[in-house]
Amino acid sequence: MKKELRFSADLNNLDRVEKFVNSILEFEEVDERLYGNIIIAVTEGVTNAVVHGNRSDALKEVQLQYNSSDTAIEFRIKDQGKGFNHKDIPDPTLPENVKKLDGRGVFLISSLADQIKFHENGSLLEMQFNLAI
Repeated sequence: MKKELRFSADLNNLDRVEKFVNSILEFEEVDERLYGNIIIAVTEGVTNAVVHGNRSDALKEVQLQYNSSDTAIEFRIKDQGKGFNHKDIPDPTLPENVKKLDGRGVFLISSLADQIKFHENGSLLEMQFNLAI
């Protein structure tokens, strides 16, 4: 199954994102642990796409895609920004970075998802969540 949601780069659209993800997770009958991981990771990814990728420019669009298989659920978040080098994000758990705000969202997403990948110079984030426990 594959679904897609497109919306302007405005944080007021997070409600639409949450409803979209909730409808998918109810259909997939995802357990509570995985449910929490997915909703937080997708919301954080969309927030990053809106704020950092599209610079909160409501004339730009964010695309959220969902796909599933028997073993995993995948979400892809695409913004219209220039991208970034995900390898240059400071580790927020290191003492010298604890007070910095950069990198916390990507760290959180990578902690909650089973696999993340960046494509298209960082403007496309792919998150995979395994269904097998």
